Amino acid sequence: MSGVATSDLDLHAGGALSESPEWLEPVRRAAAERFGQTGFPASRDEEWRFTPIGPVTQTAWRPAPTQPDELEAKSLAPFVFGHPEWSTLVFVNGIYSPALGSIGNLPAGVTVTNLAEALRADLPLLRQHLSRHAPVDGSPFTAFNAAAFRDGGLVHVPAGHDLSSPVHLVFVTTVEAAGAAMHPRSLIVVEREARASVIESYVTLADGEVYWTNPVTEVAAAAGSWLEHTRIQRESERAFHVGLTHVDQQRDSHYRSFTLAMGAALSRHNLHVRLNDENVETLMYGLYLARGEQVADNHTAIYHDRPNCRSWEVYKGVLDDRSRAVFNGKVFVQPEAQKTDAKQTNRNLLRSDLAKVDTKPQLEIFADDVKCTHGATVGRLDDVGLFYARSRGIPAEAAERLLTYAFAAEVIDEVALEPVRLELDRLVLERLGG
Repeated sequence: MSGVATSDLDLHAGGALSESPEWLEPVRRAAAERFGQTGFPASRDEEWRFTPIGPVTQTAWRPAPTQPDELEAKSLAPFVFGHPEWSTLVFVNGIYSPALGSIGNLPAGVTVTNLAEALRADLPLLRQHLSRHAPVDGSPFTAFNAAAFRDGGLVHVPAGHDLSSPVHLVFVTTVEAAGAAMHPRSLIVVEREARASVIESYVTLADGEVYWTNPVTEVAAAAGSWLEHTRIQRESERAFHVGLTHVDQQRDSHYRSFTLAMGAALSRHNLHVRLNDENVETLMYGLYLARGEQVADNHTAIYHDRPNCRSWEVYKGVLDDRSRAVFNGKVFVQPEAQKTDAKQTNRNLLRSDLAKVDTKPQLEIFADDVKCTHGATVGRLDDVGLFYARSRGIPAEAAERLLTYAFAAEVIDEVALEPVRLELDRLVLERLGG
């Protein structure tokens, strides 16, 4: 491991350790020791060989400012959407800024707050769940986050409650964080028979600036729960974003995920979902839009540990210019997981001769009574479709945009929450030029 990595961790984790409750300190120190043993991954590591992380691992990042910048709420207007009764928590350079958001009218017992405040209050919920779901030995970036995080979002929906108003966690980076690293940590706990919708947005007011965001989100979905989880990544196109979402599902639970990646010079999102009991349903949809020399990397893993579970995964990519995309999707079916129904699809649309995709859908099946399929495609727009549009008087560029939008809309339409679906629609149309 390089000396730069060691000094970075010491610099970033020192303050976090001093602010931790007593029970969390051993967890942080264990994560720091783990990172000290492994360091950042190298290109020879199979899980990272297509991900050019050199600019992240070889830069001496400074800690982010510890006080949120003074921003006007109107500066966040391009990133905040939905209805006024939604709960919106805004984090500026990784630190909660209550003046920029609002907490809606929550049902009794529901907790929506920032993680730093919850740690100061030492909520019992945190001892049960925080840093218990995302294993630090899974990735050096996760270990770094566990040692260094200072703040993030906390959403807890008690058993039987229906959180009808969604929660939006907005992580915004400003120019004051240029050259800095942020390590937000969020925890979403949906108890037995409860329902919730949570949106995470990673956005910037520092277009053109270089910084590193290293978020980790842990999700615990109890028996019979229902959760729609949307993740929107719109970082500076010179920034770096390496994140992990780890989900644990219990019996009869339903988890519905949508991820949109359209920012950062390099973005990587690891989404891991573990199906811990019977009759679990997992739906994962993703869309990545890359241009210039952007690299968009999605690594997913679905662990079918028990029988009679279903998973459905569809990820799509649209690549322009000299951009690159990586998709590595794994579905693991254990011997006990009979009657598994798992489908995995990755489709990529290249709009340039210089764009490139490395796609690797994988199935590892150790049970014999299953229905599992996977597939991947890489190609261009259909000439027949273009001809049909042109023959109806649609100009060439408009026809290409129309067909590209139709390609992307197939996964956007799977978002259940209408205001979120409309916002994703708007973002994609805007990116495609109208």
